Amino acid sequence: MKRISLPELKDRIIKGVVLALTAAAVMAFGTQADAQTRIRDLVTVSGVRSNPVYGYGIVIGLDGTGDQTTQTPFTSQSIVSMLQQSGITLPPGANLQLKNVASVMVTANLPAFAQPGQAIDVTVSSIGNAKSLRGGMLLMTPLKGADGQVYALAQGQLIVGGAGASAGGSKTVINHLSAGRIPAGALVEREVASPFLLGETLQLELTTTDFSNAIRVAEAINNNMGPNVAQALDGRTIKVRAPSNPNDRVAFLSRVQELSINKAMGSAKVIVNARTGSVVMNQAVMLESCAVAHGNLTVKITSTPVISQPAPFGQGETVVTEVADIQISEAGGELIEIKGAAQLSDVVKALNALGATPSDLISILQAMQTAGSLKAELEVI
Repeated sequence: MKRISLPELKDRIIKGVVLALTAAAVMAFGTQADAQTRIRDLVTVSGVRSNPVYGYGIVIGLDGTGDQTTQTPFTSQSIVSMLQQSGITLPPGANLQLKNVASVMVTANLPAFAQPGQAIDVTVSSIGNAKSLRGGMLLMTPLKGADGQVYALAQGQLIVGGAGASAGGSKTVINHLSAGRIPAGALVEREVASPFLLGETLQLELTTTDFSNAIRVAEAINNNMGPNVAQALDGRTIKVRAPSNPNDRVAFLSRVQELSINKAMGSAKVIVNARTGSVVMNQAVMLESCAVAHGNLTVKITSTPVISQPAPFGQGETVVTEVADIQISEAGGELIEIKGAAQLSDVVKALNALGATPSDLISILQAMQTAGSLKAELEVI
């Protein structure tokens, strides 16, 4: 066994301590970096946005699943107008019985800085009584903006993510058959003017109003891009001085978006969807101690038909009446103590201890907020 001298032992101990401290520093830095959020994930650039466009179109080539033209006369009118534009004149009073045609609305989003010739995706939705758009072809459809100008032309084969079949009075449908998409189905014909290169400043807008995040974004930009470059105007808007040269402005904004800040914790909020019974809460939600008793109220209504017939050879009429029986029952609710909770996991455990259904939980949360036990904003959507 090799002996180690005292100086060599001290040197090894010092190296081990240095390596341990380095590893700890790297782990701490990695944890801190993971906790940070890039500015690009928090803000949008004012004026840099997509623009919706839409248009009325015709889908052809359907397998007998198109509009019933007797109930949707505008489909027949569209076909007659299209045929006239192609030099085909129909006799007056012609009754078109079309089964393979459907009237649709075509919608799309024109991305920021879209240039003529660029392809964009479109969504095609039936506006008549077509049973299915599967296998259909959209004829050339102009897509207009809010100003009435044509910005794109759409045409192509529909992709419908569903299927259906019917026979003998039975019908089975999977997903939605009256809407579909055409990937790269429209070509941009007109560019939308953008204010990105106008003026000496840009405005960054937070996706959620927060004064803490606004000042932190401004400080991060000033610390990395130079003093007095950014200024927080309010809880959502940050004004930034940017170069006037287009290439320099793009490079400047690219560097700004890659900067990171320690995002402030948002306000405590509980989102309740009254239609689906969904309840979502963020990590800032806290509870104070309270007691909850919740019972189920059940109303049962039974209707029984009673038939009254006249005597044989009588002059009366048979009368059917309804006799209703209404019963109301209420299940007893046990008083349960809910202890205060400062973390989301503890809040979830405390609410699960009630054993309430999602619909009951909505009423309980509203009552707890009214009593001051729920420390959060309750938003019902």
